[in-house]
Amino acid sequence: MKILLVEDDDLLIKVLSRNLTTHNYVVDVVKDGEMGWTYGSTFEYDLIVLDIMLPKLDGISLCKRFRTNGYSFPILLLTAQDNITAKVQGLDAGADDYMVKPFDPVELIARIRALLRRGSNNPFPLLTWGDLLLNPSTCEVTYNGRPLNLTAMEYDLLELLLRDCQHVFSTEELLDRLWSSEEFPSEATVRSHIRRVRHKLVAAGAPHDFIATMHGRGYYLKAINTEESSTQLATNNNSNYTDEESIALSPQKLSDGENYRPATDYQQQYLAFLNDTWKSSKAKTLDQIGVLLQTVRDLQANQLKTQQQAQAQQVAHKLAGTLGIFGLTKTIHIARQLEYWLGGREPLQPKHAPLMKTLVMALQQDIEQTTLIQMSQIPNGQSPLLLIVSSDSEFNQSLADVAATKGIRIEIAPLLDMAKTLLTTESIFDAVGQNPDVVLLRLPTSLSDSDNNIWEILQILAQRYSELPIVVMSDRNELSDRLEVMRRGGKLFLAAPISAEQVIDTAVNLLRGTEAAKKVMILDDDQEWLRTLPTLLKPWGFKVTTLADPQQFWAVLQAVTPDALVLDVNMPQINGFELCQILRSDPHWQRLPVLFLSVLTDAASQNQAFTAGADDYLCKPVKGVELANRILRRLQRVKAWAS
Repeated sequence: MKILLVEDDDLLIKVLSRNLTTHNYVVDVVKDGEMGWTYGSTFEYDLIVLDIMLPKLDGISLCKRFRTNGYSFPILLLTAQDNITAKVQGLDAGADDYMVKPFDPVELIARIRALLRRGSNNPFPLLTWGDLLLNPSTCEVTYNGRPLNLTAMEYDLLELLLRDCQHVFSTEELLDRLWSSEEFPSEATVRSHIRRVRHKLVAAGAPHDFIATMHGRGYYLKAINTEESSTQLATNNNSNYTDEESIALSPQKLSDGENYRPATDYQQQYLAFLNDTWKSSKAKTLDQIGVLLQTVRDLQANQLKTQQQAQAQQVAHKLAGTLGIFGLTKTIHIARQLEYWLGGREPLQPKHAPLMKTLVMALQQDIEQTTLIQMSQIPNGQSPLLLIVSSDSEFNQSLADVAATKGIRIEIAPLLDMAKTLLTTESIFDAVGQNPDVVLLRLPTSLSDSDNNIWEILQILAQRYSELPIVVMSDRNELSDRLEVMRRGGKLFLAAPISAEQVIDTAVNLLRGTEAAKKVMILDDDQEWLRTLPTLLKPWGFKVTTLADPQQFWAVLQAVTPDALVLDVNMPQINGFELCQILRSDPHWQRLPVLFLSVLTDAASQNQAFTAGADDYLCKPVKGVELANRILRRLQRVKAWAS
């Protein structure tokens, strides 16, 4: 599938191109609206990803021009303008979908697949032709059950033939559809790829003319028995739910000449890619900050020109859009504030310079201090809280660094402060701002008779918060210390030396609880999203079952008997609201926790979900730790009701 990306931000181009090619899309890139029109009207594309703020011709005007001239390919708008007016203008101009920067790469690919499915003659997730089966979600290809090891271009060629199996593709069409505009292969290259694919098909048992040649016209798939093909397709599409063990992550895009294989470490690879990109792009980002600083200086001197202010607004706009891909939430908010002030209807005045300088300096500081990108961080208030009672600053920092990668928040209370709080007040809330989920008490290296207040801290914590897991860590592996910890109400005893990773893993295991793994059933028609979720939830000990076909919902529900259910809203034939109502009408399932997970963010959809009987509603994209936390909270409430 071939995509045209119209975007003028080099950093975003790099990340988007990598993300799209990883998922097996051929990508052409242009940097202004006029070139977007030239490419889109000259070459054949399956979809266009289009920014709104572009040089020469803006994205909305370009979208209107395509639609006015009869071009019907799907158009997905990308912009940092998060307001209703911009969305309405884009959709009215003829766009099929709209995403606001920063966006989750998983959601972007899911929306692209959804748009491509709408215009496809084959809506099924699997592509079949006789005994040949191609799964676009995993990039796995088999013939009569035997896997075919294809190079990247061989896979693309076979997928194109399968997606339009009644069409005869000329050599020129294949060159146009499978190679980007930067490549200039010859017709002999096409013939070479056809020959190699035929050879691999024959080796797997296919007839020699499975890919047939119409002399003077091109290549096509040889006709097969229609009844047999329909039976094969129905059989393949009945196997559309799976347990966690059979889940594979997104496929990895390989260079031509390498074999395709499902990539089980795609997320780690993508995170490494983001970190490499940040290292190479950080200096350029700071150069953009330099433009903003010069704007502030000129504003202070009352020498800021209108054109210069508009240029600075464009810089702030780009920063808001591109920094979001690295998960730098704070920088996004600052950049958007700058964009707002720079984009005001009236020119800025010197009196605004102090505010602008404060914002720019804060933005510069955050960028300079960001050395490592951590995708698993989530907004405060959503992740579990670990309270560390310790006066060892080096130890505390090592735990904080690891906890950030696990999506766990840290609060630190020195021993003396915690002793004063517990001995003079009734609530630990006064020390950390909210009740923690786990407490880690670090004992001093040497204990003396004067340290009895440490044991008092432990005992008061255990008495006041009997449900709170308390972990005690000591540099002394003494039996007497272990005995005292158990007598005072400690849950676990950790003896140093122990790594920060092991300490945090212990906290995560306590958050899971000691019960048997809870069963979670997830229903969503997005196949790749289904493959991603079990991996995101794995650290929390859930046993996950995924289902793509709502028609099989009741049968799978009764077979799995889940402890919690996650539903999408928009699905074919039966929507999530209806399934929730069906569930609540059965006395056996009335108390099953139901969480909705949807791209719909409007209040009406959320109200409809709760009216149907939902317990919670989350909006995509969602981090695994946030979803796990919500599920755990619902399971805890069910346990409380039962008791």
